[in-house]
Amino acid sequence: MTPVTVAAAGLDTGDTAWLLAATALVLLMTPGLALFYGGMVRTKSVLNMLMMSFVSIALVTVVWLVVGYSVAFGDDAFGGLVGNLHHLGMADIGPGALTGSVPTLLFSTFQLTFAIVTAALISGAVADRTKFAAWLVFVPVWTLLVYAPVAHWVWGPGGWIKDSLGALDFAGGLVVEIASGASGLALALVVGPRIGFKKDAMRPHSLPMVMLGAGLLWFGWLGFNGGSALGANGLAAASMLNTLVASCTGLLGWLFVEQKRDGHPTTFGAASGAVAGLVAITPACGTVGILGGAAVGLTAGIVCSYAVAWKFRLDYDDSLDVVGVHFVGGIIGTLLIGLFATATMTGGPEGLLYGGGLGQLARQAVAVLAVAAYTFLMTYGIGKAIDRFMGLRASADEELTGLDQTLHAESAYDHGALGHGAPQAVVRPSPLSKDRNSAP
Repeated sequence: MTPVTVAAAGLDTGDTAWLLAATALVLLMTPGLALFYGGMVRTKSVLNMLMMSFVSIALVTVVWLVVGYSVAFGDDAFGGLVGNLHHLGMADIGPGALTGSVPTLLFSTFQLTFAIVTAALISGAVADRTKFAAWLVFVPVWTLLVYAPVAHWVWGPGGWIKDSLGALDFAGGLVVEIASGASGLALALVVGPRIGFKKDAMRPHSLPMVMLGAGLLWFGWLGFNGGSALGANGLAAASMLNTLVASCTGLLGWLFVEQKRDGHPTTFGAASGAVAGLVAITPACGTVGILGGAAVGLTAGIVCSYAVAWKFRLDYDDSLDVVGVHFVGGIIGTLLIGLFATATMTGGPEGLLYGGGLGQLARQAVAVLAVAAYTFLMTYGIGKAIDRFMGLRASADEELTGLDQTLHAESAYDHGALGHGAPQAVVRPSPLSKDRNSAP
């Protein structure tokens, strides 16, 4: 998704129209994520979960337009690490400025929608227990210090991963998935486990909401990956088809594991498998063929269905499986480029299975390690700093009562006078409902 890959003499109205539509599709992913996450938490914190995603739209937009875009996509200023600050406040970028064949203002907005959903993804790792005020501080700081530099490494002019290392990431396996997954792990370690983790049932309160959110994510992801071609062309078409294929094989792979392991496939598994496939194909959709895309999605669906349980063995509370799906799925997709990349899609580099040797796989592995290490360490430091100065975690009483009532004075399902002290209704899940968020 780098502007230098698009060669054009001037504005192309077809490319511009497609990217306008793709930008709207990607923006829709964040409300879709809000519903997906909102259905996965308990009734007492669903509105807080929705708010964490929605407020990310506002916070990231402001930071991105003031300084984030310049750091990510300004001309390189420091050995491939960050862009210069010549475009602070979108300075010198008017309606006539072009990035390839599309307006630079549109390119920046498209990139903004990626930054928004990446920040919102992290909230799933710390659901049910994080201060909303602390989240308001974390999101802009993280966007500026973590997301923008990594975006420059991978996609920006002179970025070291793109230009010096030669690793491939078409639509965000490194920048979005691994960055959000590693950051989610770091923040979960800082904030600590939920009260009752591994003891109490913490079942998704609304599987229909989860499925609706997954459907909106699936819909928006076509713009996420297809739009990354930055043009209405064959590469966009191939990327969209790869996206659809991988999401389908991811869904089937997850359901196969559930059937074999648990004796029954679930709606939660279907939604999670589709998302796992979408995550994994994100870096690879513009570099692998259709069979490669199917293999990437299937691998992610199978592996991620096991990875979501690692938190119980390793004792970290990743509430909504950001690590198990986004971090692990992002790694799978980024590494498998080294196996399945084909010159037909990349225009040059090929993976091991297409005669390219181990070189591309090694480059992908170095990129994974670098981005995972940087985002984890930086997020851990940011989380620790916020925790020290204002506290990151809600109090035990707030957590037990529910963040909707204690932080927002609202309830998603009890429409009584919460603001006047009315108690929140307690909804007890059926003992027959499956819970991925409780210890097996």
